[in-house]
Amino acid sequence: MNMENEIEIFRAEREDLDIMIEWAAREGWNPGLNDAECFWAADPEGFWTARLNGEMVACMSVVRHERGFAFLGFYIVHPDFRGRGIGLALWQFVTDKIDRRVVIGLDAVVEEEMTYRKAGFFKTHRSFRFGGNPGFTSIDDNSDDLVEIDAEHITAIKTYDREFFPSSRERFLDAWLSASGHLGVAAVTNGDISGYGVIRPCREGHKIGPLFADDAETAERLVRSLVAKSGADQIYLDPPFANDDALEMCERLGLERVFETVRMYRGLAPTMRFPGMFGITSFELG
Repeated sequence: MNMENEIEIFRAEREDLDIMIEWAAREGWNPGLNDAECFWAADPEGFWTARLNGEMVACMSVVRHERGFAFLGFYIVHPDFRGRGIGLALWQFVTDKIDRRVVIGLDAVVEEEMTYRKAGFFKTHRSFRFGGNPGFTSIDDNSDDLVEIDAEHITAIKTYDREFFPSSRERFLDAWLSASGHLGVAAVTNGDISGYGVIRPCREGHKIGPLFADDAETAERLVRSLVAKSGADQIYLDPPFANDDALEMCERLGLERVFETVRMYRGLAPTMRFPGMFGITSFELG
């Protein structure tokens, strides 16, 4: 699309996503080492760039997990081109392409909540990022209900995941659970999934996400297992404020609050199982 001042807006190519990830790192978002491959697998048509004289100057994503639900992220304007209306032009162009019947979610920094409200989004809850050294490298739990996730668990994991996410996200989970460096552990009780978590290496330390469980005890055992099996020292976890058990667990593990975001939606807010949500997957794709 041609615009004034030679601004053009295109769907991103795969190599553009690598640049978007790098920009996110510079913003302090600490992306995972293999996030690009997983995000692209979720929806290759969900990433956009704005270019000025052929140079990428802004980006954003609206990744469609399911026909009726998408998640917005990577809304970044290069520092050298801010204040020129490029980000707004990109925003309007991309969001206008999304059918109003599609619910869109996003995680906004607290300072920008009013900006997104003006764009038709409303707040449902806050999420906190906790980080730190959990202070343990091994686990004393010898129970056999915690297993590393493999192909035989995938179908059950996808079913369980649906309770905690606004839609099914099968393409994403296939990539997320099998990506290089990612380790998934599930709690299996009487043959049924009662919790699962994934840990992945990032630019700094490791992030755990998602972390979903039937109760706080299972969630904490999953964290301890993931840390021990991965050898992680510095970890980050993003629980919703609505789950007191999750916040207390983070404090027990010696993690400190780093920052917070605001979950917002355009359209009807989805129903999710908050009591079991101990850590969201990512701020970029929900």
